[in-house]
Amino acid sequence: MTKVCIIGAGCSGITTAKRLKEFGIEYDQFELADEVGGNWYFKNPNGRSAVYESLHIDTSTARLQFEDFPAPADYPDFPHHTLIHDYFKAYVDHFGLRDKIEFNTGVEQAVRTDVGWDVTLSTGETRSYTDLVVANGHHWSPRFPEYEGTFAGDLIHSHAYINPFEPVEMRGKRVIVVGMGNSAMDIASELSSRWMAEKLYVSARRGVWVLPKYRNGIAADKVMAPPDIPREVGLAAGRALIKELVGSMSNYGLPEPDHEPLSAHPSVSADFLTKAGSGDIHFLAAIKGFDGHTVHLTDGTSVEADVVICATGYDMKFPFFGDSEADLHPDSDHQYPLFKRMIKPGHDHLYYLGLAQSSPTIVNLAEQQSKLLARLLTGTYELPSVEEQVRIMEADQAEHTAQYYDAPRHTIQIDFGRYVVDLLKEIEAGEARAAG
Repeated sequence: MTKVCIIGAGCSGITTAKRLKEFGIEYDQFELADEVGGNWYFKNPNGRSAVYESLHIDTSTARLQFEDFPAPADYPDFPHHTLIHDYFKAYVDHFGLRDKIEFNTGVEQAVRTDVGWDVTLSTGETRSYTDLVVANGHHWSPRFPEYEGTFAGDLIHSHAYINPFEPVEMRGKRVIVVGMGNSAMDIASELSSRWMAEKLYVSARRGVWVLPKYRNGIAADKVMAPPDIPREVGLAAGRALIKELVGSMSNYGLPEPDHEPLSAHPSVSADFLTKAGSGDIHFLAAIKGFDGHTVHLTDGTSVEADVVICATGYDMKFPFFGDSEADLHPDSDHQYPLFKRMIKPGHDHLYYLGLAQSSPTIVNLAEQQSKLLARLLTGTYELPSVEEQVRIMEADQAEHTAQYYDAPRHTIQIDFGRYVVDLLKEIEAGEARAAG
């Protein structure tokens, strides 16, 4: 009899659980925290939330809501993190999923057996399952750059940032934010007010295109090119529109990017360009190293700083797989290829849900992936051969990452709309294989 172990009760875990319940598939679900929400649970006691106090999601409500559970009508275009968390809790209660979640229980170890998996829990108990679903998220293990020397001030990762006073008092301090992703721009904009940081710097290896949240009064992700338009046509139109909307980055005192718009995971901000253009944000080259409070840069210059906040991304980690399972861990280049971003070819009964950097949203990614998973577990969908999985996986990877420059942040990048169209085609093909 099929029995599934689901690791995690964030947005990926709860939508997977709902789908398995719908298909009558037996499962257990384990959550390290005392509530659902994962990364969107502010001050999550499991220590794995990256949410800061002022955070609003960069994806519009229309794009992130689940297809069978619309967000409340009074939600704004870009909800505060508390609303997102409320939405997840309401989803769990609406579909009767809460009683199946074992809270305050972590998966310490998952070991493959002849018939599935033995899963050891933080309670000390070991249970056996036929299938394992990994939905533990990939924004919880901070990646720190390596710098020369020693910094005499406070060096933290954006994962630890709560507000301008926690975990470090930043009022009146000289602050450097490292990176130009979404978290970096939010934090830099918040700290750059003249009554807050004495001076606010942003340090990065390259310039980026900063995209607005709205286009002509409409949430920008609502007017993305639909997936039935050829990628090249959609890219050309999107790039031209962005350049028309924001102009040259140098107009704001920022470096010109060395790539076209949409060649990186989008950096979206309503405030950053205005703050930079107003002289509240000062751009620096990449950090080379430290000497006390002196920060040396790769262009040969240096500045004095009291706080450095590294908004430098996260590592994918699956701590429940032992060192003996080397092929179940990402490589040093942050590569972890999967068939349809779900399945490692040749590794049966193991599935990854939500393990992608999805544009515009990851919130409802697993909701779509679970359609394939449920059909596979009930036998109405059949996988292609391992060799064919590898061929398709490599072609998909090349297709999804073609528009992006080479960097660890782009190794698991997908276009949500195109991915879902392709996923539904694969489900149809797999159903035909199963029927045959």
